[in-house]
Amino acid sequence: MASTVTFTSVSTQAGLIQKPRNTSVTSYSGLKASPSSVSFGSESSFLGRNASLRASVAPRIVPKAASGSQISPQASYKVAVLGAAGGIGQPLGLLIKMSPLVSELHLYDIANVKGVAADLSHCNTPAQVLDFTGPSELANCLKGVDVVVIPAGVPRKPGMTRDDLFNINASIVKSLVEAVADNCPDAFIHIISNPVNSTVPIAAEVLKQKGVYNPKKLFGVTSLDVVRANTFVAQKKNLKLIDVDVPVVGGHAGITILPLLSKTRPSVTFTDEETEELTKRIQNAGTEVVEAKAGAGSATLSMAYAAARFVESSLRALAGDPDVYECTFIQSEVNDLPFFASRVKLGKNGVESVVSADLEGVTEYEAKALEALKAELKGSIEKGIAFANKQQEAAASV
Repeated sequence: MASTVTFTSVSTQAGLIQKPRNTSVTSYSGLKASPSSVSFGSESSFLGRNASLRASVAPRIVPKAASGSQISPQASYKVAVLGAAGGIGQPLGLLIKMSPLVSELHLYDIANVKGVAADLSHCNTPAQVLDFTGPSELANCLKGVDVVVIPAGVPRKPGMTRDDLFNINASIVKSLVEAVADNCPDAFIHIISNPVNSTVPIAAEVLKQKGVYNPKKLFGVTSLDVVRANTFVAQKKNLKLIDVDVPVVGGHAGITILPLLSKTRPSVTFTDEETEELTKRIQNAGTEVVEAKAGAGSATLSMAYAAARFVESSLRALAGDPDVYECTFIQSEVNDLPFFASRVKLGKNGVESVVSADLEGVTEYEAKALEALKAELKGSIEKGIAFANKQQEAAASV
């Protein structure tokens, strides 16, 4: 095997990896570009010896460990996707399969997952694909897993709000997180199932009831809000997309989604009209997709892309990269809300720190929007906690 450890992931081609800038926060997706790096370990990437494909990937990526030594590119992490046969689960599975850091990809669903696994298993990437169908196989799916991603649940349809999804998806998330608590309590848990503002608190309560809650390892995946903000701002201001970073805080529904446009990198100015237009578009982007699909689905592809970005960041953090930052909905102390989406630094043990400076020096518009979102977000959080506690009481009375 070649001794070099420099490698390039196809996720770079897919745009999952963002170019770092000369700021205190150097990267949001867990990989750092090294302009001086030109070497490539042909055995260390599933791009293999395809020189023309390798040549098309830029910049070269050199992961770095906290000690200053480079991270071994050998695939070693197990990732489980719960809800893998769905509209988000299938493209998400494909993108995770492309990561050279994944040794096993466990796909779970209540039906139709065998075909998805067979299809993905034909991709010539290192990850072994295993399928698990139904509750009787869920425990085996989760044993030894490092990262669990939960997109399971029903999608939004025209006229539905995220709150309309609550009764169905709340029960699904509760049962899945119970299984996670029993079989891989130390795993990073990525919650995608909507409404995230409520399902993450549900997951937290379930983990508390099981005695295994670690707030540093429970994440609501809000990366899609950042992805959309970056895209819309780049289009609006004619910027190079790879250079744009917009932190998005608050929650993951409607007005609780607050893009901090004043904190955009590179620094750019917005008129009051542009700020309001961009903020509302970012907040309502999910509805934009639902309506465009005219009842045929919701934002599945962009959500899968954003979720894959967060998975890649988690894997980089687990592998020891010291510069991994993402926005995510977590248990928080940045204000009086128990959960809040903020930009965080990820490490081997989950959240290492919260970038609270994002909330300092905001504009008057952002300050007002921040106050306006609190009541709605608080209500969604309390709804999730109440649901979990009611379920526990019902189970105890049986």
